[in-house]
Amino acid sequence: MRPRKSCGFINVSLSKQASEHWRYVAPLLSKPVNEEDYDALVKALDELLAVVHDDENHPLASLASQLGDLIEAYDETHRPIPKGSGVDVLRYLMLEHGLTEADLPEVGLPSLVSEILSGQRELGIRHIRSLSDRFEVPSDVFF
Repeated sequence: MRPRKSCGFINVSLSKQASEHWRYVAPLLSKPVNEEDYDALVKALDELLAVVHDDENHPLASLASQLGDLIEAYDETHRPIPKGSGVDVLRYLMLEHGLTEADLPEVGLPSLVSEILSGQRELGIRHIRSLSDRFEVPSDVFF
């Protein structure tokens, strides 16, 4: 015997199961309003991703996606990424990778890199393509 339909696609049995587990699931679907909520969602997403991995057909994949959307929305509102120049991005990448002007032969001689970093010269298309390949970032971050 099939369960009776109640609200279109949701059957009574599913509604009963959802209500029994809602108190556990509801906090995962609430927008974070402060850092504590945000941190709890990030932790929950990390735990879900450890189970789901890259399996888009996993029963919890859509929940992981929802959590990611909530976290991203909070980040966009509370932690906007400042727009930097291509040189700012290059400086950041050099710092992150512990590089000096001499470590970027794909850009040119250290003197050229120094001129770019000081604003005396601009990054050219060739430089941008090379840096994009080297650091595995989209080339538009340097524009």
